[in-house]
Amino acid sequence: MSPVGSVLIVGACAGGLATAESLRRKGYEGALTLLGAEDELPYDRPPLSKQVLSGAWEPERARLRSGEALAALGAELVLGDPAIGFDAGRREVTTTAGRTLTADAVVVATGVTARTLPAQRGVEGTHVVRDLGDAVALRSGLSAARRVVVVGDGVLGAEAAATARRMGLDVALVGPQPAPMTDQLGPLVAGHLADLHRRHGVALHGGVLLDALHTDGGRVSGLRLSDGTELDADVVVTAVGCTPATAWLENSGIDLNDGVVCDARCRAAPGVWAVGDVARWHHEGLGRLVRLENRTNASEQALAVASDILGEGRPYMPVPYFWTDQFDVKLQVYGIASQDAGAEVVEGDPAAGRFVVRHDGSLGPERVIGWNMPKQTRLHRAHVVDRYARPPQPVP
Repeated sequence: MSPVGSVLIVGACAGGLATAESLRRKGYEGALTLLGAEDELPYDRPPLSKQVLSGAWEPERARLRSGEALAALGAELVLGDPAIGFDAGRREVTTTAGRTLTADAVVVATGVTARTLPAQRGVEGTHVVRDLGDAVALRSGLSAARRVVVVGDGVLGAEAAATARRMGLDVALVGPQPAPMTDQLGPLVAGHLADLHRRHGVALHGGVLLDALHTDGGRVSGLRLSDGTELDADVVVTAVGCTPATAWLENSGIDLNDGVVCDARCRAAPGVWAVGDVARWHHEGLGRLVRLENRTNASEQALAVASDILGEGRPYMPVPYFWTDQFDVKLQVYGIASQDAGAEVVEGDPAAGRFVVRHDGSLGPERVIGWNMPKQTRLHRAHVVDRYARPPQPVP
């Protein structure tokens, strides 16, 4: 017999859907509800800044499952009705439409919301890329544009810049880092990524911030950077990070601090779990709280949460992983490196466009990054597994 009679999952994208499917695969036959804020059927986010944005995919192709597959899941799907309140003690969720939903187990999977800059509010031609509607709107804007400026040099900003450049647009990428994705890749690999963007014609402006937007008749026409540089723009894309979608959990009894704070099994309170971008859980291997914003973690964490709901759980200690496709390069990143970790090319040759870099810290290997070497990168992943599988121990 299942230890829970009903499960309510708040959030109907990758993490929420994966939790529902994992429960069913593990034999859960009880009542299952997926509550989603958007009207769309569950869809995947990584293609939004690449295939959907470029027009290679129609928006429907980003859907995670067909209508028939969702029906076979045997879950009640409530879409277009955002959660606005939660009582953790009662496990009771209230929605914009006035619904009150309760369950024996509640899973928070509401993800994150894109940050916007005050200067862009109400200005036509400025965009973010967080949901399907954002990608479709930006795609339409790019079709009529010639000059694009992307503000934000993390993963999403770099992907958006690469996509826009491959569409034949004049593209500038602006951000505070010395090279795109320096925080995620380290200076060595980020330097090669900068060279890749320059070779494809992206103008890089690193180490700067947006100072002001210029408008003409309420529409963006350009911008000024903090170093005084002036750039013309028909479209401005801001990719300046995200905020965990937890406003609906205020005064709920849940601990909120850069996400939903959870224990090692992703439990936020008795009968309440969190999964995906919104979850900040205690990673026993690292000995600290961790929150990851990537597709892989959403799927892996969903499986861990489903297991724990059904009484089969154990501490969730993944090797953090994400990938990004930019121009003709696939980057794969396993692990998180400390700031003082050293970088070494351990296979391949950057000059040949195929290589693997390992970052070693005081406790040993911490991160492996592959540049167009997927098989070899997975093999080198073995060097960092121990770092995440057990609590860190000081070197004798």
